[in-house]
Amino acid sequence: MKTILLLTAALAAAQDAVTVRVDANARMGPLTPVYSFFGYDEPNYTYMKDGKKLLSELAALSPVTVHVRAHNLLTTGNGEAALKWGSTNAYTEDANGKPIYDWTIVDRIFDTYLERKMKPLVEIGFMPQALSVKPEPYRHNWDPAKPYGNIYTGWAHPPKDYAKWSELVYQWVKHCEQRYGRDEVASWYWEVWNEPDIGYWQSTPEEYFKLYDFSADAVKRANPAIRIGGPTTTGPDNPRAAKFLRDFLEHTLRGKNFATGKTGSPLDYITFHAKGRPRVVDGHVQMGIDKQLRDVSAGFEIVASFPELKSRPIIIGESDPEGCAACSVRHNPQNAYRNGTMYSSYTAASFARKWDLAARFGVNFAGAVSWAFEFEGQPYFDGFRDLATNGIDKPVLNVFRMFGLMGSERIQAESSAAVPVESMKKEGVRAKADIGALGARTPRTISVMLWHYHDDDLPGDPARIDLTVAGVPSETRRVEIRHYRVDETHSNAYTLWKAMGSPQKPSDDQYAKLEATGRLQPASSPAYSNVEKGTVRMPVTLLRQGVSLVQLSW
Repeated sequence: MKTILLLTAALAAAQDAVTVRVDANARMGPLTPVYSFFGYDEPNYTYMKDGKKLLSELAALSPVTVHVRAHNLLTTGNGEAALKWGSTNAYTEDANGKPIYDWTIVDRIFDTYLERKMKPLVEIGFMPQALSVKPEPYRHNWDPAKPYGNIYTGWAHPPKDYAKWSELVYQWVKHCEQRYGRDEVASWYWEVWNEPDIGYWQSTPEEYFKLYDFSADAVKRANPAIRIGGPTTTGPDNPRAAKFLRDFLEHTLRGKNFATGKTGSPLDYITFHAKGRPRVVDGHVQMGIDKQLRDVSAGFEIVASFPELKSRPIIIGESDPEGCAACSVRHNPQNAYRNGTMYSSYTAASFARKWDLAARFGVNFAGAVSWAFEFEGQPYFDGFRDLATNGIDKPVLNVFRMFGLMGSERIQAESSAAVPVESMKKEGVRAKADIGALGARTPRTISVMLWHYHDDDLPGDPARIDLTVAGVPSETRRVEIRHYRVDETHSNAYTLWKAMGSPQKPSDDQYAKLEATGRLQPASSPAYSNVEKGTVRMPVTLLRQGVSLVQLSW
């Protein structure tokens, strides 16, 4: 009887195991580093202590260039940072209405990027007070307890003088060229405004097309080699946003240019946003990955429907689990996913599907901006959507470090427990967990990212994975295996912080331990494995909401 029970248990264990097979010889094209884009509302955080520290870490996470996008680069003010606010005072006017340009704060922001060999994704906005058709009220005093719509003040309105606006953009480009060099500035992305289909633009779509035309004309007059893009609309799964995106693309192709009178407008790349929608269900957080993937899919489909634009680069200008980084968990309980491993596993699962959808529609997917940075001087782990808190890295940042360690060529990776992308678009991950895999290679390395994701923030059994990696060169007899992990006990400063009693004033020793634990950690010491006929097999156990990176090198 005992023998029968043991055999039954062994059979059940075998049936429960997830099979992941990776074939390094099945090459799927480039693994474009779309993960190397980040952004935030508050540009004045850029040159503060923790902002500079995080930017240095972002620059170091990958061998590829990191691009940074920020709101409020032309907003009027004294440079004081606040939630969903920032300013540079780049443009004012004297008593006679003559423009005064002051690039001091903008230079400080861009200098911080370029010192780290990062590149700005320059958002041309928002409207300086002296140019706004409705300059008062101008600065908002929003906090997470107040209605979000309170932020839309004078900075969100069109210019009262398009000639002055155009000259402002032109002078900005020329100043950047003088400071950083013409070729350097041409290597940046430039874009016009942010989310003009909602309150960020207090006017009509046609007026935005006019703003775009005058801005693009100014940029190209200054330097024809600069890449200019738009319209940076909200998620195109929404019919209103989809119509705005389609109408904008039609305008750039066949509409009358408001600035030149000619047909069409320059459009070197296309950008829209894609957001999820978490909620609280039966007392726990349930993520909305389905909503974000529908946005991604709808945007790709719209671009692909224009034959002239199908090969044009696409940057998802904000690509996140939901829409408000500055809305903390205290006032928005659905945002409780942000500190721990829900955010990190969601990131792994969602980025893999973005690549899949791009391949399905045959579009040129160039980047996905994670709208997450840091909030200077806020309480530790206060539930903002950020990558670090008071200089302590959150688990999600380590998934980006994993992406940075992977190769630039995607290879086939199949999991018996992966949720198909079409099912995920319709239903999310609400039944069985998504135990997925992403593979990449370099000439002497094979990397496999594994994740155990579920929309519901509830306990679950660990996943037992039988990993098989084929395609190791036939002459190779042994490989070195390095295994990195993000879960409850690895690369997770949040778990340690709670174990310390959640200190808001950690001691120097506590801070040093949190800082070290926040970095990417190995799941085990490096090991060696024999290769049989170009194949390596190994078991992996992965906790719910965990992410692993397994690297084979020779």
